[in-house]
Amino acid sequence: MQTKSAETISAVIITRNEADKIARCLESVKWVDEIVVVDDQSSDETVEICKRYTPEVIIHRLEGNFDNQRNLGTEKAKGDWVLQMDADEVVSEELRTRIKKILENNSDCSGFKFKRKNYFLGKPLLYGGWHHDFLRLFRKKAGKYIGSGVHELIEVKGKIGQINADMEHYLCQNLSQFTERQNYYTSLGAERLLRERGLVSNKEVRYHLLIKPLKLFWKTYVKKQGFRDGVHGLTYCIFNAFLHFFNWAKYWELCRTKKADQLEK
Repeated sequence: MQTKSAETISAVIITRNEADKIARCLESVKWVDEIVVVDDQSSDETVEICKRYTPEVIIHRLEGNFDNQRNLGTEKAKGDWVLQMDADEVVSEELRTRIKKILENNSDCSGFKFKRKNYFLGKPLLYGGWHHDFLRLFRKKAGKYIGSGVHELIEVKGKIGQINADMEHYLCQNLSQFTERQNYYTSLGAERLLRERGLVSNKEVRYHLLIKPLKLFWKTYVKKQGFRDGVHGLTYCIFNAFLHFFNWAKYWELCRTKKADQLEK
């Protein structure tokens, strides 16, 4: 009786000015059948580094839509399975071993969830709700991203399994790097808010500037026990709440500009 051969897998990585971290990510997926990189017009050496690992480097402007970037990578991938990644993520040895077993056994699942272990200033955040499941591994024919903004939304048709292993996520090397990166993401988030919601009431803006950040801090630091991660947990929970404030403050600024433009017409 002839046994089935192992299924193939492509790693799809989206990048933008990741020269300081992309090599570590690429090293962790050298075992896959194919690496596809979708780059958002990086101005540093990201593309040059990626081309040392794969010829499949696609330059495509992000335009605020991460889902499109991931779908483009999936479409270009040739593997039976797709593993979607960010440049600051690393496939651990345990996760690699378990994925290989799935490929060898021709699983009846269409996708798999696994946890992402977030490292903040060198320390893993195990509480606060940060150590949770992500669906990043799926059959190419079964998965598609259906969102339109900073936080991608994946839809996979079929059975979803669970892998008991972590993908490592290195959030930042220092706080300056972290704030610079989040400044970029909150700008994209504010633009998306304006596109999707238009001009909302001042009451709602005040809620998101004042009340919602406090609720987020309570939820992550107290309810989900982010305090158990020590000063690292405290700092990250404060940053997370502030990012919501910053996102809406930028949205409020865009609204003021739009109103001023309307008055001038």
